[in-house]
Amino acid sequence: MFFTIQSNIALAAICLIGLVKMLKGKSFSELWYIIKFVGTISITLTGAVFCFVLIPAGAVWNVQNVLTHVVVPVAGILDFFVTGISSSIKKRNDLWVIVPPILYAIYAGIGYALNWQFAEGCNYPYFFLNWGSSAGAFGFSDELPYKGSAWWILALFFMLLLVGMLYLLILDGLKKLLHKGNR
Repeated sequence: MFFTIQSNIALAAICLIGLVKMLKGKSFSELWYIIKFVGTISITLTGAVFCFVLIPAGAVWNVQNVLTHVVVPVAGILDFFVTGISSSIKKRNDLWVIVPPILYAIYAGIGYALNWQFAEGCNYPYFFLNWGSSAGAFGFSDELPYKGSAWWILALFFMLLLVGMLYLLILDGLKKLLHKGNR
């Protein structure tokens, strides 16, 4: 029910399909690289939210959390840059990175409205998606989550777009270095 698990499963599926294609000697399309890019940004979000939002709010460092929130995101990011060298992905594809979080926000919103139990006594998956908090949707508060859920979602979308642009700039730089080295 959590974005963490969904993004880990999605990236595992993307990598497994990539491995099968590679072992069969099949080429990778631009669509493949866009999907891999989107999956990488989603797993980056998982790692960043855990390290910079959930840990300060009291999340626990344990083996499961380290593997799903730190190890997989770091491995996924490294894999993207290693395999992305041969991609033809364009900067205009950056907007696709907000699709999985939009879908998740809708899913979590439905869960909130239908009172699903994401954890014992919680009808929201993360404190910043608690629409019933003192901050509500667009308000502000002096306690967690400090700002309304809509503000958190907008901030995450903006961050994702920036990270996506940064990753594509880094990838372009790596391609230029590789091309320069092959002359």
